[in-house]
Amino acid sequence: MAAAPTRITVLIADDHRAFGEALAIALGKEEDLQVLEVTADGATATEAAESQRPDVALIDLQMPDVDGLETSRRIRSSSTETAVIILTGSEDELAIGRAIQAGAHGYLRKTATIQELADAVRRAHKGEPLNPRDEIELALRRLGRLRSRDDDVAQRFDRLTPRELQILQLLADGRPPDEIAAELGVSRNTLRTHIQNVLMKLGVHSKLDAIVAAIRHGRVRTEHVGDPVDATVVELETASNSEGAS
Repeated sequence: MAAAPTRITVLIADDHRAFGEALAIALGKEEDLQVLEVTADGATATEAAESQRPDVALIDLQMPDVDGLETSRRIRSSSTETAVIILTGSEDELAIGRAIQAGAHGYLRKTATIQELADAVRRAHKGEPLNPRDEIELALRRLGRLRSRDDDVAQRFDRLTPRELQILQLLADGRPPDEIAAELGVSRNTLRTHIQNVLMKLGVHSKLDAIVAAIRHGRVRTEHVGDPVDATVVELETASNSEGAS
């Protein structure tokens, strides 16, 4: 008797356990596919990939703690022969670029049919492309421009004075404008001038953009950052708009 053909082994990681289990059942009906394990988080998926060495890993993009991109990096590092396919429910046009940069073979939306997913597993196992080359190149170029712009913003923080960085911290803490002005010993108009200087130096369009950039680049402490940030920003912007209209 002829030996049964070797089946393509698959690992699934999705924090929505029901979705992962349903996907495993559906793919398990394909004669040439074998689902080894379904995990609900990136850390467990990495451990399973390292111990079981699946041919293909289907990894959800949005997972808590260790997301799909970091999981892809870890799997590709510990199990280099495993091809990773990122699954996403989002419409992010840059997702394919981020997936490729994380070492994934490609990405598919969760709206794909079971047959499309099964075919993608087969193509990934053979090393065949899953996504159009021009789509990948466009996403990678856009990511490169975003990274360059982000690096430029990071360098712009060096232009801020200690007082301007202090104001950013107070804004990030959710402190009201009157309280900030009183603590600094300045008027509301002077505080507004300081903030406008910050926006100009950072090349951003709003106070919220400045706070987000400061948090992202580690220029403010974030232990007390929360919803009050938005309230403070709205109050300042409302005051500025009212004065500009008068």
